[in-house]
Amino acid sequence: MDIEADERRYGSKRIYQRLGPASGQPDRPGKVCFHWQAGRCNRHPCPFLHSELPATQGPSSSSKRAPQQNLVWQNPSTRGNGGGPNGGNQSKWGKGRHEENTRRLNGGVGTSQGEKPCKHFLLGTCTFGERCRYLHSWSIGDGFSLITPLKGHQKVVSAIALPSGSDKLYSGSKDETVKVWDCQTGQCVATVSMGREVGCMISEEPWLFVGIPDSIKVWNTQTGAEMSLSGPTGQVYALVAANDMLFAGTQDGRILAWKFSAATNCFEPAASLVGHRLAVISLVVGGTKLYSGSMDHTIKVWDLTTLQCVQTLTDHTNVVMSLLCWDQFLLSCSLDNTVKIWFTSSKELMEVTYTHNEDHGVIALCGMIDAQGKPVLMCSLNDNSIRLYDLPSFNERGKIFAKQEVRAMQAGPGIFFTGDGTGEIKVWQWAA
Repeated sequence: MDIEADERRYGSKRIYQRLGPASGQPDRPGKVCFHWQAGRCNRHPCPFLHSELPATQGPSSSSKRAPQQNLVWQNPSTRGNGGGPNGGNQSKWGKGRHEENTRRLNGGVGTSQGEKPCKHFLLGTCTFGERCRYLHSWSIGDGFSLITPLKGHQKVVSAIALPSGSDKLYSGSKDETVKVWDCQTGQCVATVSMGREVGCMISEEPWLFVGIPDSIKVWNTQTGAEMSLSGPTGQVYALVAANDMLFAGTQDGRILAWKFSAATNCFEPAASLVGHRLAVISLVVGGTKLYSGSMDHTIKVWDLTTLQCVQTLTDHTNVVMSLLCWDQFLLSCSLDNTVKIWFTSSKELMEVTYTHNEDHGVIALCGMIDAQGKPVLMCSLNDNSIRLYDLPSFNERGKIFAKQEVRAMQAGPGIFFTGDGTGEIKVWQWAA
């Protein structure tokens, strides 16, 4: 592999911080500002409360209560408080979304023009400055802010990996390179030429796996050892590791598996899972199951012990772009403009318990915990934006805007990363 040093360095710049409640705002008990809850109030002063009602003010406050702290990004086999087919957690899905829709119907609340980002600002070409009637910001919302951009890739950022405990960030791109970034300085310290477009990348200490057409490149970040895994046909779109096994979703619809051998210190072919008719572009492991999403509009559930398909989920009507496990739930998103929440029924079969609708196709999901310990879901849409939601209520936390579609997202301790179609990575942080 060709490695070349990159001396470029980019400074930090925090470009947006939302104002708090205006001083002297009227006391309106029982009236919480809907726009503040969605992280987009721009009225100063605002006649409504910019704080949640205390629990003592009636039963309506229970619908706005923060998710319990034990609802973390875990796997579907975890049974948290209120779990089970008819448990409390299941019934809370989308409650905030329902209340938002009710407010819109009753109050006629629409999208304000001030929320629409200036496309010229995003491209760095707006000449109106403060006189521009559109938003000059990369985000709307409370609790997070932009730290710095990382510029270096020339094409779409297709993957971002942050190894646990490492001070290095890895990014892969369709410009056929993997870049290594110093997390302390924001400087690119190495560029690795892959020779082919990077389709995906994951980190499983001490290994870094990079999917490219017809192969998977593997290297040990501690020893520098390298190897290539052959077998895929076409692009490798998805990778996931579990139980000392590596799974790869390929362009021809197969899922290939390798088993790590401690004796030889390498990965040996183990199985080929056949069932999808088109490319497999998303994989996730939860409990004893492997879930795969495909361009054939289906999700397949595989038993990790037998490597047999035990169920096929057909509720999506377009490409299944991304999968995520949260507590005992499976989350899936699709170009059919939906995010679906799946739950294992009493018959041990996966069923949809809630469907969240967007106005645009959903191309990627990323889950994380904010500075207050609350779970947040990021949904990247094909209108060049990201929506942030509290879970399980789906109350909107804010929006992030990009020059082009964001295909790669990665969470870290107190920070998260987004990579767009222009090759730019942005680093964000949660407010303490």
